[in-house]
Amino acid sequence: MSQDGEITELLAAWREGDETSLERLLPLVETELRRLARGYMRRENPNHTLQTTALVNEAFLKLVDQTRISWQNRAQFFGVCAQIMRRILINHARERRAAKRGGDVEVVCLDDAHVISPEKSEMLLALDEALERLAEFDPNKSRIVELRYFGGLTIEETAEVLGISPPTVSLHWRLARAWLREELSR
Repeated sequence: MSQDGEITELLAAWREGDETSLERLLPLVETELRRLARGYMRRENPNHTLQTTALVNEAFLKLVDQTRISWQNRAQFFGVCAQIMRRILINHARERRAAKRGGDVEVVCLDDAHVISPEKSEMLLALDEALERLAEFDPNKSRIVELRYFGGLTIEETAEVLGISPPTVSLHWRLARAWLREELSR
């Protein structure tokens, strides 16, 4: 059986309540989860307080709580993981923004201080807000951006997750990127 088939089988067993399947699933998906997390972290500040391993661990902890999802296949699983990682980073950026405005004052010794640039966190928040506006009138395009940009899924994997054709994904991907470029340039 291929690794994709084994992942799908373990997801189905997990959906049916087999807790041991989750333990067997983690080693099979960990490499891909780390790849997703590295992709997210490349877009963040180099001195971001979250590290790749912490992002993977936090996403997996949130994933374990996902009992309402009817797991279908590997692509859907990684699509959900991408969405969870995005939410973690958005929440982290919001917390940093609140802290920047005095919500979380911490005394720092000058020897321990280092320059932290908030630009990337602000861009992530701006992109998230733009995606939410896009989702208001076109949820499919918003989901495609989320899966492709944040999740690193291919056109084919995105099509599989959404149950639409790859040419449709490709078209919506181009249109959504153009819309977002325009929206973010304002």
